[in-house]
Amino acid sequence: MDAPVLVLSGTPGSKHEPVSSGEPTIVEIKNRLPGKSALIRRAIAEILFVLRTFLALLMKLQRGDVALTVTAPFTLPYAVVAAAKLKRARSALIMHDLFPDVLVMAGLLKPESIVAHAIRAANVLMFRALDAVVTIGRDTEQLLLRYRGVTREKIWFIPNWATLAPAVRPIQPDNRYRRLHAARFMVGLSGNLGFTHDPVVVFEAARLLRDDPDIHFLLSGWGIGFDRLKQLQSEANLPNVTLVERVEDENLEAFLLAANVWLIPYRKNVAGVSVPSRFYNLLAVGRPVIIISEPDAEAALTVKEHRLGWVVAPGRSDELAKAIRLAFSAEDSLMAERAVAIAKGFGIGRAMSGYTELVHGLLRDAKRGGASINSG
Repeated sequence: MDAPVLVLSGTPGSKHEPVSSGEPTIVEIKNRLPGKSALIRRAIAEILFVLRTFLALLMKLQRGDVALTVTAPFTLPYAVVAAAKLKRARSALIMHDLFPDVLVMAGLLKPESIVAHAIRAANVLMFRALDAVVTIGRDTEQLLLRYRGVTREKIWFIPNWATLAPAVRPIQPDNRYRRLHAARFMVGLSGNLGFTHDPVVVFEAARLLRDDPDIHFLLSGWGIGFDRLKQLQSEANLPNVTLVERVEDENLEAFLLAANVWLIPYRKNVAGVSVPSRFYNLLAVGRPVIIISEPDAEAALTVKEHRLGWVVAPGRSDELAKAIRLAFSAEDSLMAERAVAIAKGFGIGRAMSGYTELVHGLLRDAKRGGASINSG
């Protein structure tokens, strides 16, 4: 509402002309990605998308503008920062994932490989050129501060938000995702299962609990991890596991209400590398969460600080099974209320205020020609 906004979008069908002064202008950039398992073809497609974005920025950016970008695909920030420098614009990065750390964590890169060193060297140049870095988890700051050119003054902590309205919602036996199963306690999994997630630990916990008629696993999602779950289930055919294809947005709330507890399974060394956005919607519907991650990861910190569920060490299916049994027997009736209260604190209003303050500060700074603004 305060300044013209141009969105460069890689989402097909997103382009439209604004119908009011309060809407941004959207320029759609050609972007057709293969599945995440087709690594070589996907890498080529992402490189082409980044090149197209770089050229679009060279045509669209003006001196004093602010270019705000994200880390997907992971080469995009380098292109955006380079274009901003060439056009004498300001640049800010929303740090959803930290590379090469996320690739190392997923087992796709060796930590001391030539490629990993090359990415870190590129990061040094990028972070030095950036005017601001937005983190969505408190655990990311220490990893960023290892890079020359990153100072606390550059870092802004603006967490993500729940897209569902926070409210305590009771379990409904006639929920369409529950009514086909006699189990009293449903363990849910939902969302993108990428290279940073561990579907095997979930399936092995289900295998350990297969003889408990009161506990059933309701697993949904997409990505390479969900493909792995489908493969495991086709081989084992566990009676306490139901797989559901990706749930559309209009059915998401009903699906999230079906489970008594929700799982977020990460591989080792997730702290500071990736933050699960789905976490806030799980809290918004008043469900406890079992986080499989290191205890100092952002979601694990929030769970422990506010007693919203349980934290399990990565790779420990036996510990996960114990946590699920504990969740089944737990009688903390106030956990749902605590989860909803915390979700209200992670509202979109809070996030938008943070981004508005950040962008206005960078715009003012560009007019003055001074140093970067202090962090929020």
